[in-house]
Amino acid sequence: MNEQKLPNSTLVLVLGIISILGCCCYGIIGLVCGIVGLVLAKKDEALYLANPTLYTDFQTLKTGKILCYVGIALSALTVIYMVILIMTVGLDALSDQELMQERLRDLMGQ
Repeated sequence: MNEQKLPNSTLVLVLGIISILGCCCYGIIGLVCGIVGLVLAKKDEALYLANPTLYTDFQTLKTGKILCYVGIALSALTVIYMVILIMTVGLDALSDQELMQERLRDLMGQ
């Protein structure tokens, strides 16, 4: 048989890597890339399971899927951290260092 690569396996791997790196951008980019990567991985996995002898590169797809899960988890934690930070010190304090120090002193009880 003529084996061929899964259509989106490399793209899923790249999106998984970007989702891990994207958690540093307030988590939004990482969430989007991770979710898109999982959707593409699900389609390719169904394609592979329908006819496993026709396709190669399933290991790359599995690796990309794991990276997407890790990227989503890290990005979700970053988003939760940012929400908690904005709730405790306020959005205006994030751009003003002196106001941030003042609000942190108030939270610490000093």
